[in-house]
Amino acid sequence: MNEKTAELFDVSGKVVAITGGGGVLCGAMAQGLAARGVKVAVLDIRLEFAEKVAAAIRAAGGEATAAEANVLDKASVQAAAQQVVDTYGGIDILINGAGGNKKEATTGPDLSFFDLPPDAVQWVFNLNFIGSLLPSQVFGKLIVERGAGSIINISSMNAFKPLTKIPAYSGAKAAVSNFTQWLAVHMAQNYSKAVRVNAIAPGFFETEQNRFLLRDEKTGNLTPRGQVIIDHTPMGRYGAPEDLLGTLLWLVSPASGFVTGIVVPVDGGFSAFSGV
Repeated sequence: MNEKTAELFDVSGKVVAITGGGGVLCGAMAQGLAARGVKVAVLDIRLEFAEKVAAAIRAAGGEATAAEANVLDKASVQAAAQQVVDTYGGIDILINGAGGNKKEATTGPDLSFFDLPPDAVQWVFNLNFIGSLLPSQVFGKLIVERGAGSIINISSMNAFKPLTKIPAYSGAKAAVSNFTQWLAVHMAQNYSKAVRVNAIAPGFFETEQNRFLLRDEKTGNLTPRGQVIIDHTPMGRYGAPEDLLGTLLWLVSPASGFVTGIVVPVDGGFSAFSGV
């Protein structure tokens, strides 16, 4: 890597807060950024999960702290933000990684669309959309105070093409994509043109939230739905957490300094394939 390229992707010394940081995908993001010299605040509603990721980062020679944060409770997010400021002095990057689906908001043989419980649908929508909005308010204000930085939302393939069975999750992620565009414009027009807002839309990655749809719990074999996904992914596999790191590094580094308001698919070609 020559000197100019190294500068373009240099994020060393930056401070990132990652909600949902105790999970599979965001835990990998936390460790990937830490390996590039970023100081990482791992936020999760499950403090023990956040502490496990932070400990792994420190064991590898990186800098990390863990904080409990409920992304649906603004006071909880504010408390976590204060911990980050007390530890690192401020923040440069926010990754809104907290999100997910639940079985109770998923249609199937035992639950029709007409019987979906409103509270389950509301829970999924709140976790994904409100759970991105509140941290963006709290941490976004701190980023604005620094005059420059990045907010990264986590959208989904469902925002491009709603998938069967998961109407709440699809609608919520569509809202996240729209919010990404709105907030990018709002930040540039009202606060700082150096505060950028973008999103990553992962394709199909196995997580705790979706594994029940992708693999048979007893055998570990692909479900019929899981097989259809593989058949419609030109690269022929599920994503690995590390597949997100290159796109993430680009979006939070000077290399994407003129990029804001976009949603980048990382999906093995799923969104490009018509099925025939």
